[in-house]
Amino acid sequence: MRLKLAALLTALLATALASQFAVAEVKVADAWVRATVPAQKATGAFMTLTADKATRLIAASSPAAEVTEVHEMAMSDGIMTMRHLEKGLELPAGKAVELKPGGYHFMLMGLKAQMKAGSTVPLTLSLQDADGKSRTVAVEAVVKPLAAPAAGSKHH
Repeated sequence: MRLKLAALLTALLATALASQFAVAEVKVADAWVRATVPAQKATGAFMTLTADKATRLIAASSPAAEVTEVHEMAMSDGIMTMRHLEKGLELPAGKAVELKPGGYHFMLMGLKAQMKAGSTVPLTLSLQDADGKSRTVAVEAVVKPLAAPAAGSKHH
């Protein structure tokens, strides 16, 4: 009896410790990059991110670009502005955050080659949860034509 109780307590303690030290899981959906014309040096990357616990997207990188930054487009005094989110982007627990044209997105700058429709672009997302634990997530984003609609948009 004592042996069974000890085994049960050990299993419960191991589960509790594992969840205490678990790093946030982030699901990535609909990752894509806008195609470019020859000699174009920048483009956007878009996707939907859902974290299982409060997390911050702190950075991104890609071998396809010299610099990859998290940006936000927003209206300010009637003018659309774009700014680099130096502190990253909050990903609330359980809430899908869309990175889409006209909103949050990644800017890939200093492109090393033309982004051609149908190819893929690797991205590495750097994340940090509320406990300060860090992790990276590898993403393969599909390059879509210049006129690609925002993910989830409907056509009539």
